[in-house]
Amino acid sequence: MTTTANIVKALGGRSVLKAKVRTPSQLTETIRTGLPYASLETLISKLRLPRTEAAAALNLPERTLARRRKEKRLSPDESDRVLRLARLFSHAADVLESEENAAAWLSQPNRALHKKTPLSLIDTDSGTREAEDVLWQIAHGIFS
Repeated sequence: MTTTANIVKALGGRSVLKAKVRTPSQLTETIRTGLPYASLETLISKLRLPRTEAAAALNLPERTLARRRKEKRLSPDESDRVLRLARLFSHAADVLESEENAAAWLSQPNRALHKKTPLSLIDTDSGTREAEDVLWQIAHGIFS
């Protein structure tokens, strides 16, 4: 299972979050107040995604992203979607043994996901859970 520390690392760690976030409840509070925009930038960089592709996956219009960049903070709802992506990315990095493998897995169509990319499912919690289930199967050697 992905730890809070791994998720926080994917979001840029203490230097980006500007706070110690060590527990799930601290992470929840951070999401409720809104992540710093820099945490999204850090995650996009780790995923090696064009900003437009990340915005589409997160269901964030380009104009909204531009506003958030100026404001330097995401809304709680946007932060929750970014958290889903960070959680899935961290889990994939654990299972696939590197951030590079995780980034590639997120962007490739997956037969177990009806040929959708895991990245295309993160706009909903149930879609994210579906992708996490595939990672669980991979981790446990279950052919899907």
